[in-house]
Amino acid sequence: MEVAFGLLALVAIVCAGSALGQKINVSVPLLLVLAGVVCSFLPFVPTIELNPELVLVGLLPPLLYAAALQTSLFDFRSNRRSIGLLSVGYVIFGTVSVGLVVAWLFPEIPLAAAMALGAVVAPPDAVAATAIARKVGMPRRIVTILEGESLVNDATALVCLRAAIAAIAGAVSAAEIAGGFVLAAGGGVVVGVAAAFVLTALRKRIRNVAINTSTSLIAPLVAYLPAEAIHASGVLAVVVTGLIMGTKAPSMPNGAARLSQRSNWHTVQFLLENSVFLLIGLQVRTIIEGVRDDSLGPERIWFGCAAVLLAVLILRPVWVFPTTYLPRLIPAVRRKDPAPPWQYPAIVSWAGMRGVVTLAAVLVLPAGLEHRSVLILMALVVVGGTLTLQGFTLPALVRRLDVKGPDPREDALNEASLMQMATAAGVQRLQELRSDADPPEVVAMLKRRTQERGLAAWERLGRPSAESATPSQRYAQLRLAMLDAERAKVLELRRGGGYAHEVLVNVLDRLDVEESMLDAALEEPDADGGSGGEGIARPRGVCPHLESAPDLVVPPGPFCEACAREGTTTVHLRMCLQCGNVACCDSSPGAHAYKHFQLSGHPVMRSAEPGEDWRWCYPDELLG
Repeated sequence: MEVAFGLLALVAIVCAGSALGQKINVSVPLLLVLAGVVCSFLPFVPTIELNPELVLVGLLPPLLYAAALQTSLFDFRSNRRSIGLLSVGYVIFGTVSVGLVVAWLFPEIPLAAAMALGAVVAPPDAVAATAIARKVGMPRRIVTILEGESLVNDATALVCLRAAIAAIAGAVSAAEIAGGFVLAAGGGVVVGVAAAFVLTALRKRIRNVAINTSTSLIAPLVAYLPAEAIHASGVLAVVVTGLIMGTKAPSMPNGAARLSQRSNWHTVQFLLENSVFLLIGLQVRTIIEGVRDDSLGPERIWFGCAAVLLAVLILRPVWVFPTTYLPRLIPAVRRKDPAPPWQYPAIVSWAGMRGVVTLAAVLVLPAGLEHRSVLILMALVVVGGTLTLQGFTLPALVRRLDVKGPDPREDALNEASLMQMATAAGVQRLQELRSDADPPEVVAMLKRRTQERGLAAWERLGRPSAESATPSQRYAQLRLAMLDAERAKVLELRRGGGYAHEVLVNVLDRLDVEESMLDAALEEPDADGGSGGEGIARPRGVCPHLESAPDLVVPPGPFCEACAREGTTTVHLRMCLQCGNVACCDSSPGAHAYKHFQLSGHPVMRSAEPGEDWRWCYPDELLG
């Protein structure tokens, strides 16, 4: 009964804290840590001891797997040097450096135990850094590097910790440590690839959504347990499996299973990662009480904790800046990957929050180790100090350095371009498959619905959300109101008892599916987003029409004369680059820009909206 009540309280606090943090715009991880600290000192809250096995086996694998599923394997590969230098090089550097600092401050603590603490506090948390990075709105490359680092660095740290614990128990040679690293890395990769291969083969053959989703939910343990059984890195195996499965998932059959996997893993990730921060706060009272009777004395202990925290904060920029710029002194590296502005390594240096893995790993230290409670307190101070100092100040640092995150308008423009090409491929496939026996109205309906979906993406580039809704948004609003009425009628008939339960459930499920599809159409872009013209992708190259088109200036106060004459609504304005005619886009009822192209043959138009300078070639269907 106590366990059930504890789980209920945990989930309730997590949900309430997350909702409150989002409402008052405070970092949810930091808010939950503070809530845990307060709860740990309340007299009616029982002492909660963090079981390292629960974290390292029950929490860490699913958290890393969920993060790996959402990480692009292609982005990971393109940044592998930076990720490797942080997730392997920095962890080893931090392990040795912190270990030497602890051994210098406390000669009473064995060097192997000091190195074990260094391994524990070296890796930034897999959740805290990326959670705050996405909230702040950092450039995508920084987020990719931090995500990649947090996926792999725990594996390096746990291998270092394993070697340090072996050294505490007895002599261990450098050759044995090197062999352990090779086995951990090589074995983890091999097991991860094998697990991904087996799971992919299984899920391709499983059509039942519930079974398919259940197979996905056990994937972290399928990778972790065999790797640990052969003394390889289970964490690395989980990450490799997640990266591969995430890359292969979109090409696998059964779209319902893919949607179910995303929804279920989103829920699992939400509960686990937020529970982790709450558990961190709940350990504070127990850990502080554990050092009261230590022979080192409170003043010396707290001074040492502050010194270790300071060392952790200083060592990261000491490593990050040289490893960012020194490799680029090699001409081949510099040509392939030019040096980033100094603001990038500055942000990466300060995004080093530690989390629950640090606390769980330090609890693995042998129970009979002298001054073990002091080492645990040092780990707690590093976790709390980095979460507080770096977590609270990182958003301000990003703003201070004037580093811009992804541009919503540029993303919307690239999305529209991608959707345009996908729509064209779908229509082309329809033309290939259609036959004379197909009803013309069915073919016309398929083509119209496909094209309307593509045009909805262009509407996001149009008028600000403060103005009238675009056609797709208005359609979604009206259809959602209709669905509410339809659902109310079905529920009314259900109360009458005239229909079987299974029939009612099937009808309600179909209404829910359509409603979930409409929700995306009502999502509005950020009104404060920048322009959409800088650095726009050209997925299929540049055509002669785009290259030879003149660079006409949009006149002040542009408007569509045809819309004004016909009394129709303009969604988005376009200007012909040959004659300067301004007309409305294809999402507008009149579609006058396209009609102008059909009548005149002028191939290239540009956006006539403020802050946008992208072009579109009608004959070649190219974005430029």
